[in-house]
Amino acid sequence: MLRVIIAVSFLAGAAFAEEESGKFRVVGDRLIYDTENPGEEQERGIELDDPDILLDLLRANPGIRTLELNSGGGRYYSAFDMTNTVIDFELDTHVHGICESSCTLVFLAGKKRTMSRGSKIGFHQTFWTADSIEGFYEDKRADRGWETPFDFTSWVYKDTQDEIYNELTYMIRQGVDPAFAIETIKEPTSTMWYPYRPVLRAAGVLTAE
Repeated sequence: MLRVIIAVSFLAGAAFAEEESGKFRVVGDRLIYDTENPGEEQERGIELDDPDILLDLLRANPGIRTLELNSGGGRYYSAFDMTNTVIDFELDTHVHGICESSCTLVFLAGKKRTMSRGSKIGFHQTFWTADSIEGFYEDKRADRGWETPFDFTSWVYKDTQDEIYNELTYMIRQGVDPAFAIETIKEPTSTMWYPYRPVLRAAGVLTAE
């Protein structure tokens, strides 16, 4: 009987250890999402699989109330996918460390939004590298019917406007001051805007101390 108990305890501990590894860690009623310290064979930043991992962990741990963030950003659309989950589970969000670029989208999904002293929230314009644009064009041109690079450019022009509209609409819907929301897309990708805490509070980005 003792051997059975030990074996069960070992298996439970192994499962818990696996859940605690990598970017995600469950600590009490908090789910820590730290993309700056990934596990083995994991990429830094917000990646394609992260939205599914987040959803699975929340379903498996119904007592989680807060998503704690430390992230320099990552994949834009993956971050947007995560916002839907955070809103649906009615989580609070908390920054401990940094929350930059697309991480800010995840943070703004929080019901109550806080930041520990000494932490930073950073905004800048989204970007798409030339190599990535070329690869996307070559990969999708046949399916999308882009006969020339000019057809593709026309699509990019519209898609960019849609993306900016959707992002600004999302921020305003989450209670962010419209004037502040516009400022978040002002800085080029080579720099980052880190507003002071009082500015974040006044703009509705932070909702509590």
